[in-house]
Amino acid sequence: MARKPRRDLTIDEQLARGPLDLPFFMLVLLLTGVGFIMMFSASYASALYSVKADPFYYARRQILFVALGVVAMYIISKMNYRYFKPLAPMAIFVSEILLLLVFTPLGRSNYDARRWLNLGPLTFQPSEVAKVAVILYFAARLSRDPEPLKRYSRRTYTGTFLNWLQDLGIMELVPYGAVLLAVLIPVVFEPHMSGTILIIIGAAAVLFVGGIPIKWFLLGGGLMAAGLWFIITNTDYMTARINLWKDPWIDPLNDGYQTIQSLLAIASGGLFGLGLGKSIQKHDYLPEPENDFVFSIVVEELGFVGGVFVLILFALLILRGYWLALHARDKFGTLTVVGIITLLAAQVFLNIGVVTNLIPNTGIPLPFFSSGGTALMIHLGEMGIVLSVSRQIPAPKND
Repeated sequence: MARKPRRDLTIDEQLARGPLDLPFFMLVLLLTGVGFIMMFSASYASALYSVKADPFYYARRQILFVALGVVAMYIISKMNYRYFKPLAPMAIFVSEILLLLVFTPLGRSNYDARRWLNLGPLTFQPSEVAKVAVILYFAARLSRDPEPLKRYSRRTYTGTFLNWLQDLGIMELVPYGAVLLAVLIPVVFEPHMSGTILIIIGAAAVLFVGGIPIKWFLLGGGLMAAGLWFIITNTDYMTARINLWKDPWIDPLNDGYQTIQSLLAIASGGLFGLGLGKSIQKHDYLPEPENDFVFSIVVEELGFVGGVFVLILFALLILRGYWLALHARDKFGTLTVVGIITLLAAQVFLNIGVVTNLIPNTGIPLPFFSSGGTALMIHLGEMGIVLSVSRQIPAPKND
């Protein structure tokens, strides 16, 4: 049987087969490994004391998602990230549908918030998908070839007004504002303030690097701050969290209990910690230590030194991510990586801020550490996109 002639690879296909960035890849694997160990250590007591009476319950689920997430990350890293560009509008459409499905019988409520969606065996927060979709859409639109300004008829007052808005640059921002508003409205009504903040941060990072004038950030930031303040001060759910942040001891046995126990765990860790697996607070003192407050157990068991080590790993990953963004092949790659890495940095800061009571409780998990399979897979998928961009970074020229 005659062998088919080999098809020559296109330039895009050749570039997509380049080596992935090994330092970034190894940092992701290291954080995932350390995160799993600490999640297992933090969860086995609560799993043992639960109705399942199985200390390995959370660990078995998490290791499955770790394996699936790492495989998914590697598969995505082998894909040409430029293929995501035309799919960005579809990603926005799908994320919007998922956000709206939360308000149907498929949605699930927990702690007075309706943020979760049950699709068969999967339970996840659609806002996690929306964060990535907004970044991809904004990056795709900002990386298009510039179009000539559309001029309207000057014979009408409407045309004159629209031309004036065009000259100011406002019309350029309308598509971004419309998409962002469409995504944020259902997230706000869940209510999911932390998800709202993260979506805004990711979108703002892409817009800023994409070249949107700083004056619009000052104006938009002021309006967003005013809107958030209005929501916080006029929503019982958020007002209670602000009051507990100021003084968790006003309700030490109920809503302030978790924050107090988190601070006690951090304080008892000292310089070198109590030892891996030897936490006291995870034994039914700190509620759900395997979730948002897993870093408290990290510091209690590994001490100040262990906590700083974890933060250094995150810092190295974030810095390496920004380095990859600076050296990306094109603007779409740069903007996509900036959005994803800024989102990661914001999640780490907000989570650590909550467990140390630096900021009010936001309900944001610590990436790679907190229990939750679908969230972990989404994080690893995002890292796969960054690695896909890294494959096409031009090789340094030898002088």
